[in-house]
Amino acid sequence: MKLFAITTILLFSFLFTSAQNTFDNYIKEGIQYHDNGEYDNAITAYTKALEIDPVSTIAHYEMSLSYFSKGDYEEAVKYSDFVLKQKEDHMLEATLTKGSSLDMLGKTKESIKLFEKAIKQKQSHYLLHFNLGINYYKQNALDKAEEHLIKAIELNPNHSSSHLILSYIHNQKGNKVQTLLASHYFLFLEPNSERSKEAFKNLQNNFSGNVTKDSKKPNTINILLDMNNDKQFGAAELMISMLEASKSIEENKDKTDEEMFKENTESFFKILGELKEDSNKNIWWTFYVPFFYDLAKSDHLETYCQYISQIKNQESLKWLAVNENKLREFDAWLRRD
Repeated sequence: MKLFAITTILLFSFLFTSAQNTFDNYIKEGIQYHDNGEYDNAITAYTKALEIDPVSTIAHYEMSLSYFSKGDYEEAVKYSDFVLKQKEDHMLEATLTKGSSLDMLGKTKESIKLFEKAIKQKQSHYLLHFNLGINYYKQNALDKAEEHLIKAIELNPNHSSSHLILSYIHNQKGNKVQTLLASHYFLFLEPNSERSKEAFKNLQNNFSGNVTKDSKKPNTINILLDMNNDKQFGAAELMISMLEASKSIEENKDKTDEEMFKENTESFFKILGELKEDSNKNIWWTFYVPFFYDLAKSDHLETYCQYISQIKNQESLKWLAVNENKLREFDAWLRRD
């Protein structure tokens, strides 16, 4: 009798282990298909996994992600909801997938409520704040969008997309200094993507936008200032215009664009660093300005300028190729402390 019982237990254990291995293999297979962009094949693999374990949260989550990636947002919501009702594993991932799916379905207000609820439930993850910020940005609620994007940056300063969207917000608001700071940091994190082209153009436009030449008076330069600009950056914005105007003076006429870009970038960062007051506690003065001020005072500003210019300038790519030692030194400087 005992021998029969032991044999039954061993057989059950073998069958369970075999089924688990098969389940795991289907999940791995599905993920591989998904990563290759073969979403229908991924869904087939996850379906087989769910036949073995119908309540698996990972299988439901991966299924929702593949449906989202192929553009079937209704199904993505359905499988995400299963995960969320279980209140176990993959809650964050399912929330992000469902929220993004709702937004793609034109249900942005529902998406906002979902992300806000998740944040209140102490799921304060940078991607929740980022996605919430994106939704508010789409609704033109710029202050709300900025609030959550700043929170995302505080939680993960290396999330390049948060810096990029923050630059878009301030560009839309007409705040040149904030636009420049966020654009610079985005390009520092992501210097050579398709998005980098737009970011670099945004950076150039905001540095030169207040300065125009008078067509009737060839030697006259006009500087336009926005009197409604935030007082904390008023002096800095004036200096930006003066720096741009300085390109036309005699002593700078023979300098290359690259040389002027480096000189003006250094001046911009130093001006802000010297304007910084202890009373300013927002992210612009506690995060962006200290980093760029330290950079401007270091020996690595030229490397930085070449690095962020590579998307627009073939000469920068050549410079980087022959100055790998300077890139390594810059990297070591960034890793200090």
